[in-house]
Amino acid sequence: MQRRRINLPLNPLRSFAVASRHKTFTAAAQELGVSQVAISRQISILEDFLDVSLFERGVRSAKLTEVGRAFGLEIAGLFDDLERATQRMISHETEGTVSLRVHPTVAHHWLMPKLRDFTSRHPDIRVRFDTKVEPLDFRGTHLDVALQLGTGDWRDARMRKLWDEEVDVVCSQAYLESIGGLASPQDVIKGELLHSRYRRRAWEFWARAVKVDMDFNTGTDFDTSLLTFSAAQQGLGLTIGQLGLLDDVIAERRLVRPLDMRVPTGAAFYVIWPTTVSVSVKTKRFIDWLLDQVGQPREFFKSRTT
Repeated sequence: MQRRRINLPLNPLRSFAVASRHKTFTAAAQELGVSQVAISRQISILEDFLDVSLFERGVRSAKLTEVGRAFGLEIAGLFDDLERATQRMISHETEGTVSLRVHPTVAHHWLMPKLRDFTSRHPDIRVRFDTKVEPLDFRGTHLDVALQLGTGDWRDARMRKLWDEEVDVVCSQAYLESIGGLASPQDVIKGELLHSRYRRRAWEFWARAVKVDMDFNTGTDFDTSLLTFSAAQQGLGLTIGQLGLLDDVIAERRLVRPLDMRVPTGAAFYVIWPTTVSVSVKTKRFIDWLLDQVGQPREFFKSRTT
């Protein structure tokens, strides 16, 4: 007869294992990055599950019981073994992989068309895309490198500028003809404005930069710039295009720049890597390759034969 397995409360067990090692809730909370109250709550859940007292709680302190001390010695090593096994697995799986944080629009329009060159030069290195749209923080992640738009103020990181961001009005040729062309910036009021959720103030910035009086809150919203640029290619309206990303699309005439007015935003695209860990050879090769793509001097391997 198969033995019935216990549904173990792993979070409470881990909280107790750390607290029993430190012998205080405060130190355990600091190690796990949670509050002292959260540690106490997790241990209470475990005590209810086991139906024993693991800590004797006083007004300002908590002390391990004899049962708690014995149980802590027994399970603390198990969590250490689990952490080491997990770290070995992560190291094995990522040994030949560069984990890259990049926005979907940047990946689609700029990076992926160039990536075959990297893989042909370094067939032993894979690039794993992390396309989360959230503030970059290398702490608590397994990211090796990031390609991001910003002003160069990321913490615990080194970075190199790839190119400055410039924007311009873009649309399809067919749409441009359907609205009778654009002779001046003011003429954009003839068209449907397309907006991206994460660049919702792009039209406002452009209008102020070129000194156009217009209602920049009208138009159609899309969740991502990827969808917005696609909508513009499909002839649904006008949008503010990021020129470095869309250079290939514009060169192929899938989008046109009817006003031909480059407007710098003050931001730039950067390659960024953490300073809290050593930079692997594979990551160095990828960073240098990115710099090659924009004609910037290499950071690590000065010879272009590597």
